[in-house]
Amino acid sequence: MTQQSSRAVRIHAHGGPEQLVIDTVTVGDPGPGEVRIRHHAIGLNFIDVYQRTGLYPNALPLALGMEGAGVIEAVGEGVTHLKVGDRAAYAANPPGSYCDVRVMPAMNVCRLPDAIDFETGAAMMLKGLTAQYLLRKCKPVEGLEAGDYVLFHAAAGGVGLIACQWARALGLRLIATAGSDDKCRLALAHGAEHAINYRSENFAARVKEITGGQGVKVVYDSVGKDTFEQSLDCLRPFGLMVSFGNASGPVAPFAPGILGPKGSLYVTRQTLFSHITSRERTQAMADDLFGVVTSGAVKIRIDQRFPLTEVQAAHRSLEARATTGCTVLLP
Repeated sequence: MTQQSSRAVRIHAHGGPEQLVIDTVTVGDPGPGEVRIRHHAIGLNFIDVYQRTGLYPNALPLALGMEGAGVIEAVGEGVTHLKVGDRAAYAANPPGSYCDVRVMPAMNVCRLPDAIDFETGAAMMLKGLTAQYLLRKCKPVEGLEAGDYVLFHAAAGGVGLIACQWARALGLRLIATAGSDDKCRLALAHGAEHAINYRSENFAARVKEITGGQGVKVVYDSVGKDTFEQSLDCLRPFGLMVSFGNASGPVAPFAPGILGPKGSLYVTRQTLFSHITSRERTQAMADDLFGVVTSGAVKIRIDQRFPLTEVQAAHRSLEARATTGCTVLLP
């Protein structure tokens, strides 16, 4: 049996970035349905913060990280879609990508096209697959067609900039919100038709103005507590509110009765991991993502790079909303 050492970023208690420590762990051979992958780049995501703080509780000690890209070193029994030496990338459970090398389930690991480099692969999988299911699968009851308005919060972030470009490719009229004028300009440069600085403008009023009083068919909201109520006011009748994150804190409980007077609205809480429950579903979504990236319709913007040893600083920047686009950690 092969045994090797790896650095792994773990937490031994929930809390702030100071809880992130680099431990030395032993990595063995993959078992049935598993692979061993050596990372060349690692993705940083808000779900990592939620797990670190305990908002999404896990047993401790916990190795963090849901996304990475690298080279397959070993393949376990029953794994047929990957082989030793393949370039690969993933967004997957269980967490543990903040490391040099790991053994993990192979189901959500995809072969990375040669045209996509490791940093891009690490930056795009969780965020890109999230944008894929949001735009492709989270549709209002009346459907979503070219020319329809949608609202996307935190549009200058990693998921947001991918969604801006992908929505434009689909012919959707995306209204972006962001927390600064610079971030609004960034969203516009990546395909948003309109951008609203929610710190200086009432975004619900602006959305009604932009849409001629009609409202949007869908709101995509990863901000959570701070935007939820006003987001409902942005929807047209039978519109869909898609909550997929809690950057400002979790949404407070609300009475479903409020949805009727606002236009018989629909509300859903989505997570990527409900969508990638099989090898086939994961690959189909990844193929869609790889297609729009290799075609040039969607470019993956990496604005921050941190050595793995500076993971605490990376988390502080993410939580302070000081980042744009994607962030990667480099082993």
